[in-house]
Amino acid sequence: MEFIDYYKILEINKSASQDEIKKAYRKLARKYHPDLNPNNQEAEKKFKEINEANEVFSHPENRKKYDQYGKDWKHSEAFEAAKKQQGQSQRSYQQQGQTNEYSGNFSDFFESMFGGGGSQSGQLKFRGQDINATVNLKLTEVYKTQKQTLNINGKKIRLTFPAGLENGQIIKIAGHGTPGINGGPNGDLYITFSIENDTQFKRDGNNLHANADLDLYTALLGGEVLIKTFDGKAKLKIAPETQSGLTVKLKGKGFSVYKKEGQFGDLIITYQIKLPTSLSDEEKEMFSKLKKLRTHEQV
Repeated sequence: MEFIDYYKILEINKSASQDEIKKAYRKLARKYHPDLNPNNQEAEKKFKEINEANEVFSHPENRKKYDQYGKDWKHSEAFEAAKKQQGQSQRSYQQQGQTNEYSGNFSDFFESMFGGGGSQSGQLKFRGQDINATVNLKLTEVYKTQKQTLNINGKKIRLTFPAGLENGQIIKIAGHGTPGINGGPNGDLYITFSIENDTQFKRDGNNLHANADLDLYTALLGGEVLIKTFDGKAKLKIAPETQSGLTVKLKGKGFSVYKKEGQFGDLIITYQIKLPTSLSDEEKEMFSKLKKLRTHEQV
């Protein structure tokens, strides 16, 4: 397998911090994004390599393995397990008529131990490596269940993402990690969801929060106001003398409940009273009279 220098791909050095790696990835991902480079196969290849590099370096443990084992980093756990078992059993493996003792050369070890010539029954089986991936979505996208196709290790996987996913939530897709060694089980795929709020609502679990502006006259005398919900609009009745900061709850108008189709949280609306501006002389006079009237009543 050809060795790809991920440090070179991200244009950073080996001492780069996690913040420097993140900045380098974002800069290059924007530069080579397919949307900005349509029908450009070279840019598409570069974009894929950049994402592969970030997949490794965004997890310090994987980066450590890469620094130690290079192109074979995904099989490092299998290598360490094999070394340990070899040391415990004090047994050497016969390859091509010779007895070989291995002191830690990873690539040579796997080539001679698993690379060919030996019988399948005499070889150790190892579970494949788990893969960690991040999927970026917007809040409006996770309001409803959707299907997406991910490209993992050159394989396209069609997945269904249930409505109601939380930011930072991790789901496991069993058997979609790297292949096992010598017939061992495949690793698993772990997907972390990064969800950007692209709405005016604040999400709190399954509930949503938003402000609704009331003009002074509606707040004083009562009336109706049309507010925006996540998937439409709703008309609310305003009681006379409504105070700024009052909250009302709209049952079932919140966010989707994860894996419970058709169930939703609540929408909590906080009223904010907006005072009129640019008053005319006549309006100022009317408010002055109202003030005097209120003062007289309170005496």
